[in-house]
Amino acid sequence: MPGIIEITALHYAGFVAAVLMFLALDLGVFHRKAHVVKFREALGWTGLWFALAMAFAGIIKANRPQGEAIEFVTGYIIELSLSMDNVFVIALIFAYFRVPLAQQHRVLFWGILGALVMRGVMIGAGAALIQQFHWLLYAMGGFLVFTGIKMLFVDDNGVHPEQNLFIKLARRFFPVTQAFDGDRFVTRLDGRAALTPLALVLVMVETTDLIFAVDSIPAIFAVTQKPFIIFTSNVFAILGLRSLYFVLAGAIGFFRYLKVGLSIVLIFIGVKMLLGYWDIEIRSGISLAIVLGIIFLSMGASIWAARREGKTLPADEEPPAPKQDTDTPTP
Repeated sequence: MPGIIEITALHYAGFVAAVLMFLALDLGVFHRKAHVVKFREALGWTGLWFALAMAFAGIIKANRPQGEAIEFVTGYIIELSLSMDNVFVIALIFAYFRVPLAQQHRVLFWGILGALVMRGVMIGAGAALIQQFHWLLYAMGGFLVFTGIKMLFVDDNGVHPEQNLFIKLARRFFPVTQAFDGDRFVTRLDGRAALTPLALVLVMVETTDLIFAVDSIPAIFAVTQKPFIIFTSNVFAILGLRSLYFVLAGAIGFFRYLKVGLSIVLIFIGVKMLLGYWDIEIRSGISLAIVLGIIFLSMGASIWAARREGKTLPADEEPPAPKQDTDTPTP
């Protein structure tokens, strides 16, 4: 095994540069023209991002201390699993605003770019605080247990843009057009700059990710407190979220028990963090196996239930827009 490489600012810069290059290729080459992302295309991209994440885990295994690769994979799986719940909320947001299918990828692209910056700041701040105040780990553990239990017993009530503080601020300080203007976030209205409904959707997606990050980022601190592992696993999970959305959005009915599985995952991770107070440690490999087992069991039960009702997996057609409980208002 070659010598262990010490992580420096150059490694962060190189990783971010590689991510930006992939994103530039994505938007500038593969998705230069807005089009509907169909199931098979999305499944292919999901597989590609997963393969890249596993390849990166191989690089970590070859150049970093033993165990960090498992920590990366565990963190990646946890973040990706928790992102699935985010996917269904995004689907409701798109349905609420009636976002054209061809424009959804662009919103997700810029939304995820913003999420990467936001999560990077949160991870850096969290790592610094935990290093200074170790007891915060136990506070995070208690918070995750509470959140997991709440998810089990509290139903979602849809999305409510009118209650979103950032949407209110956007509407207060900027005029907003009534209709979409292609893939533009800003257009002209009565001779001055105005936001389009697509910009409000982007704001909603960003704030939704912020809410989910409050749950998911503490969860990965239960696996490791190494900032580079936390950051890179988060980035790979977020990068795969776009294609994962197009895979899952048309098959929401197949994952009715996924929320239960994610709730149990949060509770397990919270308990794992709390056990650290008594110096009881659950190894990363065991944690990974438990998390995968919970997720696969909940997905398997969901698919079995859907099959019993005669539902079929989506083919390569345009996915139907999820239904929103309330009438869709004019943006």
